[in-house]
This record gives sequence, C-alpha cells and structure tokens, in this order.
Amino acid sequence: MTSKILILYFSRHGTTAAMANHIARGVESVSGTEAILRTVPDVSAVCEKTADSIPAHGAVYATLDDLRNCDGLAMGSPTHFGNMAAPLKYFLDGTTALWFSGALVGKPAGVFTSTSSMHGGQESTLLSMMLPLLHHGMVLMGLPYTEAALRETASGGTPYGPSHLASEDAVLTEHEKTLCKALGARLAKTAQVLKIS
Repeated sequence: MTSKILILYFSRHGTTAAMANHIARGVESVSGTEAILRTVPDVSAVCEKTADSIPAHGAVYATLDDLRNCDGLAMGSPTHFGNMAAPLKYFLDGTTALWFSGALVGKPAGVFTSTSSMHGGQESTLLSMMLPLLHHGMVLMGLPYTEAALRETASGGTPYGPSHLASEDAVLTEHEKTLCKALGARLAKTAQVLKIS
C-alpha cells in the first residue's frame, strides 16, 4: 500500500514552492510513499476571482478530494503579517464538509513558511496554520532538535516546522533544504505507521 502525502501550499514569489519541492524529496526518500504537490489559486480583494482549472505553471490546484484521499499533509504559506496568506485560508475555509465527515482525523500533518525578514512572523504563521489542522483532528508534527540543522541554522528553521528567510531573493540554504526534507520524511514514516495500525 502506497502512502500519499499531500503537500499543499500557496507561493507568490516561488520560495514556498521551492520548500514544497524539498519536502516532496523527503517524502519520496521513504520507500512506499508518494508526494502529491498541490497549490491554491490567488484571491481578489475586489471580487471573487475566477481562475483557470489548471494553472499556467507549477502544481495543479488542490481539491477537497486531494485532502480526503491523502494519508498525511504538509501545508505551507508565505508569512503575511504573521499569518498564513489569504488564498490558503480561503481554501481551508471551504473544508467544512471534510470536518463534518472526520476525513482528516488521525492523519499526520506539518507546516512550513517563508518570510522576507528575520523577524517577520515565521513562528506565528506556522502556529496559525496549525489551528485549522487541530480542528480537523490531525496529528501535528514539528521538527525535533535531534535534527542537527535545526541547531546550526542561521536563517530559517523552527521546531514548529521548516521556515525560510527570503530576504533579498535569497535561495534556500542547505540547512533549510535539510529541514524541509526531514519534515517530509517524518510525515511519510508516520503516515505509514498510522496506516498499518
């Protein structure tokens, strides 16, 4: 039985998407697991925006079935004033049917983020993304300090989940990449154990 880990994210400038790709590598480093990358469309402040069903580039848009059918979830967003970006929140606000059915109860989940400044709200954003996952009954996972990169990083990385400091168009550091892969592998291994039980 293959375990499917959904990596759901919103990325405006590409750094959150880059993190999602490294999490996918971590997921697929565990035998018997598959990473499924999905994004969400942008929203408009003026009126409801209509998006093409398939984006011009990058991952395809997520559906409720992607969430329903996954065995684990990694969710990511850039930081917007210490909170997740509106497009991801808008998508989550539409998951009430999954909440009623309990479709996500007991599945492992983790979160990741990117900020443009060192103190731009990485941890509060990660915590904001955890709240709806707790309401869905998911099993939240972070990064333990046994991950050496978490102790050594001088940019992104928290025990709440991977993070990235994107100041001046900085690319992901090796520590940040390592922590993304570590979260992916932890989710994949935990999903397999929970699926068997």
